[in-house]
Amino acid sequence: MSGASTKKAKVDPRLQWSDTRLVQQCLKGEEEAWAALIGRYKNLIYSIPVKLGFSQDDASDIFQSVCAELISRLPELRKPQAIGGWLIKVTAHKCSQWKRQADRFVDPESQAEPEAASERLPDNVLAEVQKEQMLRAALRELSPRCRQLVDMLFFETSPRPYSEVAGELGIATGSIGFIRSRCLDKLRRRLEEIGFK
Repeated sequence: MSGASTKKAKVDPRLQWSDTRLVQQCLKGEEEAWAALIGRYKNLIYSIPVKLGFSQDDASDIFQSVCAELISRLPELRKPQAIGGWLIKVTAHKCSQWKRQADRFVDPESQAEPEAASERLPDNVLAEVQKEQMLRAALRELSPRCRQLVDMLFFETSPRPYSEVAGELGIATGSIGFIRSRCLDKLRRRLEEIGFK
């Protein structure tokens, strides 16, 4: 019996749900849907304060504040499919609030905080955040094996040797290059379809 059948990771079906369906299930009180929704957008939310120069601690606090706002204001969201854009605006607003609050307690001469984070993100930051979210969405649409392979080869801090990747996926080491190529082709086509540039 091959290792592939014994190594398959259980994939949460909610990862494939549309934003609209996730929001609907969250509004019904499904905890797993909340976890999936936060999981889907945690990198988007956290990346904004980081790109604006906030410390890791402040970025974490802003993340928590945005999540609290998401929980309290989700019933007011008119277009669930636009939740990504809404979260960008809310996060930018929270960054601006955080900056104003910090300015009250810091001597302007010794200020080491980020430059003014306006409620409207700078165009370059907004474009970068949107592109990253498009990439995350396209990756989510790959098969579980492709997602795992791409993650292990390109997104982990220390790249793994092919033999380790093959062992975890339960496939032959020699097939990694071919599978990687097919997965990246699928990802490239999907990114082109959604207008990623």
